[in-house]
Amino acid sequence: MSSFDTEVFIIGAGMSGLGLAVQLIRQFGVRDFEIIEKTDNVAGTWHANTYPGCGCDVASHFYSYSFALNPDWSRKYSMQPEIQQYFRSVAEQYRIVEQVRFHTVVERAEWDDVSKIWAVTVLDMKSKVRRIRKCKILVSAVGALSVPKQCDVVGKEEFEGPLFHSAEWDHSFNWKNKEVVVLGNGCSATQFVPIMASGPDSVKKITQFGRQAQYLSERENPYYSSTFKATMRYVPLAMRLYRAYFYWQMERDYPGFDIEGGRGIRQDLAKENEAYVKKMAPRKYWDALIPKTEIGCKRKVLDTDYLATLHKENVELISEDPVQEITKQGVRTKSGREIRADAIVLAIGFATQQMLFPMEIVGRNGLGLNKYWGQTTQSVAQAYFGTCVPDFPNFFIMMGPNTTTGHLSVIYTVECQINFTMRLIAPILKTLPAYRSRSLTPSFLLSSPTSVEVRHEAARDDSAWIQREAKKLVWSSGCVNWAVDPKTGMNNMMYPGFQFMYWARSIFFPKQDFLYLESATGREVDPSISWLKTMGLFAGAGLLVGGGLVGVGLVSADAVNPRPFWRTIG
Repeated sequence: MSSFDTEVFIIGAGMSGLGLAVQLIRQFGVRDFEIIEKTDNVAGTWHANTYPGCGCDVASHFYSYSFALNPDWSRKYSMQPEIQQYFRSVAEQYRIVEQVRFHTVVERAEWDDVSKIWAVTVLDMKSKVRRIRKCKILVSAVGALSVPKQCDVVGKEEFEGPLFHSAEWDHSFNWKNKEVVVLGNGCSATQFVPIMASGPDSVKKITQFGRQAQYLSERENPYYSSTFKATMRYVPLAMRLYRAYFYWQMERDYPGFDIEGGRGIRQDLAKENEAYVKKMAPRKYWDALIPKTEIGCKRKVLDTDYLATLHKENVELISEDPVQEITKQGVRTKSGREIRADAIVLAIGFATQQMLFPMEIVGRNGLGLNKYWGQTTQSVAQAYFGTCVPDFPNFFIMMGPNTTTGHLSVIYTVECQINFTMRLIAPILKTLPAYRSRSLTPSFLLSSPTSVEVRHEAARDDSAWIQREAKKLVWSSGCVNWAVDPKTGMNNMMYPGFQFMYWARSIFFPKQDFLYLESATGREVDPSISWLKTMGLFAGAGLLVGGGLVGVGLVSADAVNPRPFWRTIG
């Protein structure tokens, strides 16, 4: 009987969790995994966020998995229902839905260094029953935008009407002819404000408070014709080339993030932005809409008719008189102005600095993840390649620290992380029953590592490089943004490099940065060394036999390569 309940335990059925599960199936034929999901469906943020006008600001043909191209996207930038359905269809295609435990959350996960397993405490939110699930490999796929930021305005408990975050939209609220206050002017607000303020069911008045101006740029969102869809479906490589076109368009923006070298690029973009705002928005709001900070320091917002909506009589934008207090009937501003509200909508973003909150992850020797970060990085989350943390064996974080980009698709980044993780766990998966039951490779030809973790010095060096390079980029130029910890000034969100380099790192990483241990002896093992090498056979005979095994697919090329060339990189 196995000492664990499932081989791979995945927390979250969003984009990253589903993507990792698919690769377990595609690359290893492994279906012995379990996914925990707090909601009632897959797709993560694209299931949770259902506010009016919710959509993506990355073109759909690139905001999708490279292994599940979709020729039938309806338009360039798809809306939430279509994106959610896409992820659902992928989950159904690979029969993953049946392995998801919905309405369930992880409260605690603790590493057992004797048994070399993770013991995960899960809570069924409906029955309130707690269970312990044991696994060999634990993956957090909760995402960086999973916990809505809490409202910190005094008096929120006193308000007598609906008060809700845009990520937890109250669909029972009918805004027709109502007075609504919106706190925030980021991406979600610029999407739902135009819808609430327009049409026969519009609000009576919507008053929006914006703290900092956002860079708004023009967005054309054409519908795709049937001819275009047919081209994507039937013409060889058409979708690949279209994706490559979007990749090139976005990746070429990266040099503009450099504080010094990208100044000219940013100045040109800032002028373009200012001209667009002045063309589209009322003059009285120009100061509120044209940022004084460096472009790129805050997330760029695509204009979804928001600027045109500011011309409407039932819309008011307030930028220099912030809300001081929430009252029973509305809000009171710093100047003392009373604004009545039937409802208050919070468009204030997510708690990006509370990584993996509120789960408790406990590694070797009872060391909690938050305590580890407190001891090593001033309580700012850091991880090697945004994925691995020392003293937390067989634990991997999708969309972890410093994996976000300011210019590309997050799915691209996550696929790189999955690619990296698959390479790390391959030697372990190959020792487990699900893989061995279908493998033709005799077990005595395989190494037998039971755990893998990043070494302390490698993680320290990676974090130091991240922080050093991040200081050179616009996120550290002075504006308040969600990427930089306000207490320490450390950046725990953005990756300071081209994404093609991030992809390269997912493949050509220094194997010496990782420690593989054997269960029976606790000794360090080299997973690239096969039984043939340990027997100390003649070098020539070893190469001949090893080459034959590679040729027929019994062992990987790593097993007979005494020193892969990428081992010296890094």
